[in-house]
Amino acid sequence: MAKEIGIDLGTANTLAYMKGKGIIMREPSVVAVDVRTDAVVEVGSKAKDMIGRTPGSIVAVSPLKDGVIADFDITATMLRHFIHMAAKTGRFSKANIVVCIPSGVTEVERQAVDDAIDKAGAHVLDFIPEPKAAAMGAGLPVDDPVGSMILDIGGGTSEVAVISLGDIVAYESVRVAGNKFDEAIIHYIKQKYDLLIGQQTAEEIKKQIGSAYPTDETSNAALQIKGRSLVDGLAKNITVTAEEIREALSDSIHTIVEAVHTTLEKTPPELCADIIDHGITITGGGALLHGIAPLLHQETGMPVRVADEPLDCVVNGAGVYLDKDAHRKPKETEA
Repeated sequence: MAKEIGIDLGTANTLAYMKGKGIIMREPSVVAVDVRTDAVVEVGSKAKDMIGRTPGSIVAVSPLKDGVIADFDITATMLRHFIHMAAKTGRFSKANIVVCIPSGVTEVERQAVDDAIDKAGAHVLDFIPEPKAAAMGAGLPVDDPVGSMILDIGGGTSEVAVISLGDIVAYESVRVAGNKFDEAIIHYIKQKYDLLIGQQTAEEIKKQIGSAYPTDETSNAALQIKGRSLVDGLAKNITVTAEEIREALSDSIHTIVEAVHTTLEKTPPELCADIIDHGITITGGGALLHGIAPLLHQETGMPVRVADEPLDCVVNGAGVYLDKDAHRKPKETEA
């Protein structure tokens, strides 16, 4: 039998879940390419380590942008590498894949994922909208006649959805998430301090002192960072505070909060009543941003919780889907 794998094909990271084994792979969605020959040099964590540190002939590329494929051939190469790494498929075996994709993708974008996986030598069993997968992975009662609200903040997209009876009732998808947080920090420091920093430095700032709302952990936090001065071109150290980074992130956070409000406005009143009782669950890497839950509680007046292991919720949802053989049910019904 072909191996069955659930894949969270994320802008920042790709995770794989194998039926019966759990999460078997987590790698950055990055490929290092030699531009002289178009040859792939490294994939995953080794490629990410090269970002900002390579000679001109080698470029580290993120082939997914805002949750969708930006470079088809490189995505297919990356998937082939990841599927082989995860499934250890031999020459005569083929992996069957359940793929988690943003709920807001177009049919063309969905077909591009299907084609890339086919080119990588695997077969797509089914697509699951990321917010539904995240809700399943977070243990929400998605199949019950009760409203469950999820906010999944990934690398490229933030997805808000209300789910009831196994389907999405209302959703909103915005292409503002972890990567936009990093870009906002880079832009803020460039404007305020005339200092250029790289993506990895911005990500480290976000993780250590980034916040959406003042919290005990970040109220007086500060961090010394290194970059290149735009005034004289020399290396320079500065100290940034949590308050400054909160200001840098404010517009991006506001966009996500507005998506939550818009989704609630689309939700039937009976399901809104369920959400008032059960609250909003946050998943994805953005759930780790300090103060995101208190801010959302203040803005909506509803209970808000961060899921256990928020980074793994989407791929665990794909695992739940595989483990209960949900992809086989339509065929059994027809029979």
